[in-house]
Amino acid sequence: MVKVGVVGYGVIGQRLADGVARQKDMELVGVADVAPTLAIRALKEKGMPYNLYLAVPDNAKAFEELNIPVSGTLEELVQKVDVILDATSAGVGAKNKELYAKYNKKAIFQGGEKNSVADVFFHGYANYEKGLGKQFLKLTSCNTTGLIRSVDCLDRLYGIEKVAITIVRRVADPGDYHRGLTNALQVDKAPSHQAVDLMTIMPHIEATGILIHTPVTHGHIITVVAKGKKKITKEMALEAFKTHDRIRVVRLADGFLGNASLFRYARDLGNPRGDMYEIAVWEESIVESGDDIMYAINIPQEAVTIPETMDAVRACMEMETDRLKAVAETNKYLGLGKWK
Repeated sequence: MVKVGVVGYGVIGQRLADGVARQKDMELVGVADVAPTLAIRALKEKGMPYNLYLAVPDNAKAFEELNIPVSGTLEELVQKVDVILDATSAGVGAKNKELYAKYNKKAIFQGGEKNSVADVFFHGYANYEKGLGKQFLKLTSCNTTGLIRSVDCLDRLYGIEKVAITIVRRVADPGDYHRGLTNALQVDKAPSHQAVDLMTIMPHIEATGILIHTPVTHGHIITVVAKGKKKITKEMALEAFKTHDRIRVVRLADGFLGNASLFRYARDLGNPRGDMYEIAVWEESIVESGDDIMYAINIPQEAVTIPETMDAVRACMEMETDRLKAVAETNKYLGLGKWK
């Protein structure tokens, strides 16, 4: 049983903790954070299902005043585990890395950190083998994670030479106020980092992309134009997507009109926090354009990287050396593909 700790109990950290708790071959030793945030207060109100460790011991009094039980310090948590999942704010993980290295522990960082923090820039489906036995891995961002899932799916079956993407990006997560109240669209300089990151993970594919920030919170939408080594028809693309356990094919005709429809459907399913681990492809968006294939996907930004992070644990700890067996284990424990 691999012992896992989660550092940073925020938007991603909460979901990582829940994801680890669902893996039958992993043990969640505890979570760590710096202050009694709303997420920590909710954890207490739920009966403290996870042991809590202090990332900043000097803040202990704030936890005591709220009667939030603490199991120790971050340093003590690090000593108890085999691997740390660092979900702290960008830049903090790089500083925490010194502590992980001090105790020769393995660590997996989320997409906000710079690539230089890790030995391998990792994606469970696209380059699982490169993460085997490595000490430090870094996940791709939410958009890049979902994008690579779809491109890798087509690439392994038919071969992809080039992609061009447009990302309609939510401006903030639900409940965030730090970006202010907006009523505008903002275009980033091309190429977007997601296209560059895709080429880092999949260097045999040429990619470029444009990103547009939008004043919404529930999910990103990416349009992809892909050029195959041979012509990919709509039927071929649809068949490929339907075989992938982390891709849900949905239809406008059934009421899946956009990002909010998918978020609401996740809540209706009873998924905690309205989360979806899978990306969605709109069937009606898959169209042939000459020799290219075009499609649109929804990225549930708060939860989409959780499966690939579980894959990363399996890779760095060498729990499974076979890529397909590894992702299949993650999918099974997270319940992915059960809708088919």
